[in-house]
Amino acid sequence: MANTPQAKKRIRRNERRAEINGARVSRIRTFVKKVEAALASGDKTAATAALAAAQPELARGVAKGVLHKNTASRKFSRLTKAVATLA
Repeated sequence: MANTPQAKKRIRRNERRAEINGARVSRIRTFVKKVEAALASGDKTAATAALAAAQPELARGVAKGVLHKNTASRKFSRLTKAVATLA
């Protein structure tokens, strides 16, 4: 258990940040799932639109520090490739 006031404050701060960061990651996952759902349905226009909406969310996740740069890059690359191969 934390003894110093600084350590107690750090625990409070970490709890708040974990909640905010969890919401951010959840939001990113939702956008990615929308792209994957459009891919599964075979709708290229919907997939393209969903991908255009997901790209800034992935970039924002990197900027906010909840996603690693390479992870976001890999996800976006794979989704882009999947949309491009859609007939």
